Amino acid sequence: MKMSKLLLTGAIGLVTLGLAACGGGSSSGGSSAGSGETKVFKLAFNQTDQHPQYAAGVELGKRLEEVTEGRYSVKVYPNEQLGGQADVIQNLSNGTVELMWVGGPVLEGFNKDFVVFNLPYVFDSVDAQLAVLSEYEALDPLFTSIEENKQITVLAGVNAGVRNVYNSKHAVRTPEDLNGLKIRVQQSDSQVRMIELMGAVASPMNNGETYSAMQTGVLDGAENNEVTWDALKHSEVAKYYSYTRHLIIPDYLLISTKALNAMSAEDQQALKDLVPEIQKIANDGFAAFTQKSIDHATSIGAQFNDDVDTAAFKARVQPLVDESVNENDVRKGLYDLVQQANAANPAK
Repeated sequence: MKMSKLLLTGAIGLVTLGLAACGGGSSSGGSSAGSGETKVFKLAFNQTDQHPQYAAGVELGKRLEEVTEGRYSVKVYPNEQLGGQADVIQNLSNGTVELMWVGGPVLEGFNKDFVVFNLPYVFDSVDAQLAVLSEYEALDPLFTSIEENKQITVLAGVNAGVRNVYNSKHAVRTPEDLNGLKIRVQQSDSQVRMIELMGAVASPMNNGETYSAMQTGVLDGAENNEVTWDALKHSEVAKYYSYTRHLIIPDYLLISTKALNAMSAEDQQALKDLVPEIQKIANDGFAAFTQKSIDHATSIGAQFNDDVDTAAFKARVQPLVDESVNENDVRKGLYDLVQQANAANPAK
């Protein structure tokens, strides 16, 4: 499955740029090149050091240091040590933080066209999503689209699991079971609209605030993959995990465009060449970690149910999908890319 460069680039109306030239990167700006010192990029992460994306970030640091002959490396800061995603992304924009993992919906605040990959039931399978995220040339106009206004470049998208609903009250089988439940969602308009259409009351907030909000009853639950649900101990306070399978959305590895432009052209290319390897580490780690999370949650009394009327939920959110996709030609082109991937990678 390959989408022609002409189709998507024509739809987006942007000049496709190679990552090595993102934002007009200078070949002479390498901040540590020739100094004998290693420039250590800070990578902010809002989850634990057990997460596959943490491991991928650590490996990025090792490999980047090797391929740049010690000029650059990466230190990962998990558990929101550098702040919540909303704060960190501003620091990324001004260059005081160089890298971060971020949930896909956050980028809608800077370019609403990112919404296509965050829509409910848009991907038929994880394999379809991974196929789309490997279309580097086709996605380049989108991934460089917020460089000018936010000084942020998207390096890569990775699988962030299949998201489902969990809560402290009861199993969810139909949209009616969500009536009145206060559910945490990511901080974007599309996610708020999605959970409201599904039947719940939307409560957008940072991941780091969610546990205490559920523990005190401010929230009844949230929606996320099994890995995050268990790693952040949400399985202790919201034990009913229901397989709505409403989202297969990506997380993105972002870099400050200022930091990228300060690298020499050679080092930018070296970073670009590492992207497929880092994607694979993050993606491959997810399946094993998911099963480990399920096993642990089961051991502490969590209850799973898979008798969910997903067709009913899909029908509820279809207006959101239709409205979002038909907004402009950019989104239609991205949606066509998804549909090609779905056809080649159907649900198993």
